[in-house]
Amino acid sequence: MISYILKRLLGAVVTMLAVIFFTFIIFFYLTPDPAASICGDACTPDTIVQIRRQLGLEEPFFVQFWAFLSGIFVGRTYGEGTAAEIYCSAPCLGYSFQYRTDVFDGIVDRLPVTITIAVGAAVLWILSGVAAGVISAVKQGTWWDRGAMMFALAGVSLPNYFVALVLQYLLVVQLQWLPFPAVVGFTDDPTRWFQTYIMPWTVLALMYASMYARLTRTNMIDTLGENFMRTAHAKGLRPAPIMLRHGLRPSLTPVVTLLGMDFATLLGGALITETVFGLNGVGRWAYNAIGTNDQPVIMGVTLLAAFAVIIANIVVDLTYTALDPRVRESTK
Repeated sequence: MISYILKRLLGAVVTMLAVIFFTFIIFFYLTPDPAASICGDACTPDTIVQIRRQLGLEEPFFVQFWAFLSGIFVGRTYGEGTAAEIYCSAPCLGYSFQYRTDVFDGIVDRLPVTITIAVGAAVLWILSGVAAGVISAVKQGTWWDRGAMMFALAGVSLPNYFVALVLQYLLVVQLQWLPFPAVVGFTDDPTRWFQTYIMPWTVLALMYASMYARLTRTNMIDTLGENFMRTAHAKGLRPAPIMLRHGLRPSLTPVVTLLGMDFATLLGGALITETVFGLNGVGRWAYNAIGTNDQPVIMGVTLLAAFAVIIANIVVDLTYTALDPRVRESTK
């Protein structure tokens, strides 16, 4: 088991280095003028020249890449030996010349909002989606099954920005049950904190829960037809333990995979949801960066999302060993 974990960690390191390398190529080597792109639309020629010197764009490609890669681990100084030098502390994912801030510091400032949205939505969609899928599988062919699948189809079909706007119009403007979303700390005002995030949670949970319900239903129906399920019934075990221990656990394997990937993606920012509700998270920052062509921010958020996906893959693989005994045997 330990050797399996070490192999997965080594693979994760190699994958992350490859992602960093190709991301750097896209943003710095394939871009006609990286300095102009980093500076943004409203930029003077003198500022572009200054940024080009600070980034060392006259240096060979691999010298530039090594400076960027080493900056992630030990930090780096832009424009060494000049009066306009800028120090970016480790982990340095880049420097936003438009915001005049380290990209990593900007991500850290906005990450709590994104994490709150991701965690709250994930709890809602996993509970509601799996529950709906199990009920549909057990009550296959009944109105419970048809109702749950119609709800799932609606959740997948409706764009999340449309649901977000409808919820905001009904609950905030018309019924006035909720205030306009505003970032408030949980310790400062728990009630306002909950009111702020309940709509983003609901929007994301509706979309993802629909997919989880359909996936769980399909897997559960297949599992219920297995020989070991009939053996469990023949032994006289109670229905509830049969469904939970023998039916649900094998059905959750693909659900865990999907959960890991979806949660990791949300850590890169729920771009549309954060923008519609005006929440200053990583996704909204990336959205604004795209509009102003702030490439260091876009690159930093891209690397964050890639890192989250790689870590999620490792967590998913380890979770497999707890859910499926066959996976545990293969890792020995």
